[in-house]
Amino acid sequence: MMRIVFVTDSFAKNMGYSVNTLPRYLTRLGADVHIVTPALAPYYRREDFATTYGQFSNSGVSAPGSVEELDGYTLHTTEFERLLGHVRIKGLHAKLKALQPTIVQQQSTMGWLPLEVALMQPFLGYKFFTGNHTTASVFPLAQRESHIWEPARLKSIVTRAFPGRIVSMFSEKCYATTADCARVARDFYGQPARIVEECPLGVDTEIFYPRVGLEAESSRRDRRDKLGVLPEELLCVYSGRFAEDKNPVVLARAVASLRAQGLPFRALFVGSGAQEDRLGEFDGSIVHPFVPFRELADWFHAADIGVWPTQESTSMLDAAACGLPIVVNDTIEALDRIDGNGLVYRLNDSDDLARVLRTLITNEARRKLGDVGASRMASLFSWTAIARRRMTDYENAVAGR
Repeated sequence: MMRIVFVTDSFAKNMGYSVNTLPRYLTRLGADVHIVTPALAPYYRREDFATTYGQFSNSGVSAPGSVEELDGYTLHTTEFERLLGHVRIKGLHAKLKALQPTIVQQQSTMGWLPLEVALMQPFLGYKFFTGNHTTASVFPLAQRESHIWEPARLKSIVTRAFPGRIVSMFSEKCYATTADCARVARDFYGQPARIVEECPLGVDTEIFYPRVGLEAESSRRDRRDKLGVLPEELLCVYSGRFAEDKNPVVLARAVASLRAQGLPFRALFVGSGAQEDRLGEFDGSIVHPFVPFRELADWFHAADIGVWPTQESTSMLDAAACGLPIVVNDTIEALDRIDGNGLVYRLNDSDDLARVLRTLITNEARRKLGDVGASRMASLFSWTAIARRRMTDYENAVAGR
C-alpha cells in the first residue's frame, strides 16, 4: 500500500483547505495517508490573525503530541519552534523515519519545512512533491517589472529563489494551483519550468452542489427568514476575511447604491476582520461570523450571487459548485474559474460592481451562469478527479516513469 505523508505548517479541523480535503479522497483510492503538522492554525503569521481568525481557527487545532484518525487519514500534531521567521517541526526526521512514507507532499516551496524534507529525501528514500498557492494578486513583485539588482528583487532571490532551487533538486513536481501561481513559482520561487505543473484547487462536491426539491427550498427559505432577507430580494454573498486586501466593503457600497435606486439587493458577509464595523454601516448589509466549511454550503444555497471583490478565494469554487453565478475583478488571472459562469468588474470600483450586479437581476441570467458553474466545478474541479491525477503522478514517480 502506498503511504503518503503531507507535511504542512498549519492545520485546523474546521477548515476546508486542500490539506484537509485531498487526503480524504486519496484514502478512498487505497492510499495510507498521514498529515504531520505543528500545533498552528492557518494564517498564524498574519498580523491580524488574533482579531480575524484566532478564536475560530484555534478551535480546530489539536494538542501537540496527539495522533488522531480523521476522515480515513491520520493526523500527527507536533511541537514546533520558530527560526528566522519560519516554523520548524521538532523531531521531523524521526517522525518521517518512523512513518516510512512512499510519497511526501508539501504544499509550498518556502520555509524550513520543504527545505528539510528535501534534504532528508536521499536518506529516507521517498518521492517528494511540492506546490505553490501564491497568486500574483498577493505577490507584489509579480505585478510589475523589476530589475534583478533592485533591493526587493535581491531579497526575494536570497530568501525565496535560492532555497527554492535547492528544494527543486529533490522534487518530482511542483503543483501550481493557477497559471499565475505557476509563473510565481518559476520566476520567483526557484522552481524549474520542467517540474512546475498547473493543478487547480478542488471542490468537495459531496458538500458543495446544487440543491433542488421541496426540502432544499424550505431550508433556503428558513435561512433567509432568519437573516431578514425577503423572498424577492437578491442576496449577494461573500465569505472570508474582512481585510483591506480582500476589501468586501466594495460589495457593501455597491449594494447600498442599488438599494438607493429601489433595486432589491442585499449583501451577506460571512467571516471576520478589520472591515467588520464598516460593513455593518451600509444599508442592506448583513454580517455573520465564520462558520465551519461543512456548513458554508447552507449559506451559499440561501444566496443568489457570489461576489469576491479583490483576491481569489477557494470559496469562489465552492459557491460556483452550488450553482451561484460569480462576480470577480478584472485583474484575476485564473479565468478558468469563471469561464462561462462568472462576470468581471473594474477592481475596487463599486459603481462598476453595481452595474454588473444589475445584469444579474433576472432569474434567467443567474441560472444560465449558475448551471454552467455547477457543471464545470463537478467535472473539472472536483477533488475526486484531482486525487486520481495525483495518484497517477505518485505511482509513476515510484515506478521511475
